Amino acid sequence: MGGHVIVVDLGFGDAGKGTVVDHLCAASHGARGAQVVVRFNGGAQAAHNVVTGDGRHHTFAQLGSGMFTPGVRTHLARFVHLDPLALAVEADHLRATGVRDVLERLTVDRDALLTTPYHRAANRSREIARGAARHGSCGMGVGETASYALGHDDAPRAGDCRTPARLRRRLAALRDWYRDTFPSGEDVPDVDACTEAFTAFAERVRIVGGEHLHALLREGRAVFEGAQGVLLDERHGFHPYTTWSTTTFANAETLLAEAGETATRLGVLRAYATRHGPGPFVTEDAALTAELPDPHNGTGPWQGAFRVGHLDSVALRYALDVTGGVDGLAVTHLDIAGARPDLRVCHAYEMDGEQVARLPVGPADLDRQAALTRRLFAARPVYRPLGHPVETVENALGAPVILRSYGPTSADKRTVADDTAPASARLEPGLR
Repeated sequence: MGGHVIVVDLGFGDAGKGTVVDHLCAASHGARGAQVVVRFNGGAQAAHNVVTGDGRHHTFAQLGSGMFTPGVRTHLARFVHLDPLALAVEADHLRATGVRDVLERLTVDRDALLTTPYHRAANRSREIARGAARHGSCGMGVGETASYALGHDDAPRAGDCRTPARLRRRLAALRDWYRDTFPSGEDVPDVDACTEAFTAFAERVRIVGGEHLHALLREGRAVFEGAQGVLLDERHGFHPYTTWSTTTFANAETLLAEAGETATRLGVLRAYATRHGPGPFVTEDAALTAELPDPHNGTGPWQGAFRVGHLDSVALRYALDVTGGVDGLAVTHLDIAGARPDLRVCHAYEMDGEQVARLPVGPADLDRQAALTRRLFAARPVYRPLGHPVETVENALGAPVILRSYGPTSADKRTVADDTAPASARLEPGLR
């Protein structure tokens, strides 16, 4: 992985993209270390947890997960939905951990859509109205940002923050839309307050054109950090329990192609499966949910419960088919897998009276995806013992595991090129 790398979660999210990106940036910082992390989808709803060797912790949402490494920059590409207010809070927390130059190392594409308090309020109002059929939204307004932009040419963008009069007009139109659409919705800040806050943000952060990313890619190595997971993709996920974001490699590869660059495709997965919020989860196991709580993921008022299950090779094969495959895999939480001999791997589903080892993939069609979701709710897993997780993953998915994670810090990672690690650290879980 000497050149640019795209990091994408092959599951429902929470597989450990942040800790993988942190390692890629920290490892051999300088000659091999990344110079910039490029966020290429999602927005403030992302939650990528990074723990440093000295015990500091930060949940990266919009900032790139490599910023604990001195000098590594973050670039928010045009596909990101920028929430300046949430980003300011995130930057303050990162500063409190000792990273002092957060905003100085940040650039934002001027065409990135703005997520505002009006989007967030609309998101929450719409989710409340769904009642028992809630989708498990994060309540951060990212979906509403995308939806509003589809129907309104004047949707506010990052570049508008440098032109207060235009920004105010666009925010006023958005505020009026929110009040008309949700007359009983929660109170929201006035337009002048939002305009002032967003304008102040633009005075602290460099807002740039698309050519800036091209220059960054020529200067050094970039890690493209995806948000959420392929199984939540807006077109290929299990509708309607999905995100309004392209979670595959597509956005990153578009940006790379525009710059005449290529990258290694790295797919991330846990050694067992997780899902945050409602939706089909064929290998869910209530006992594992109770026994394997995640220190940085719990039940949230909007997203719902954090759920745990066994490794699902059927769902992971589907993710690979949707994305067109990977160059390599990163498997996280191998320390936990090594301590749980009861973990299993699902190699097929019982669906409609037959065993299915591969789910159908076709052109984007939400009706077809909704029909698949209904089938998945009725599917039952067919299990085998997990065995050695790395070997099992490679055999099931037909791709090499090139990064293994045995804990939350960068020092807990091992790569295929790492021949300097202690022999005990290179052993598979169960053999240590």
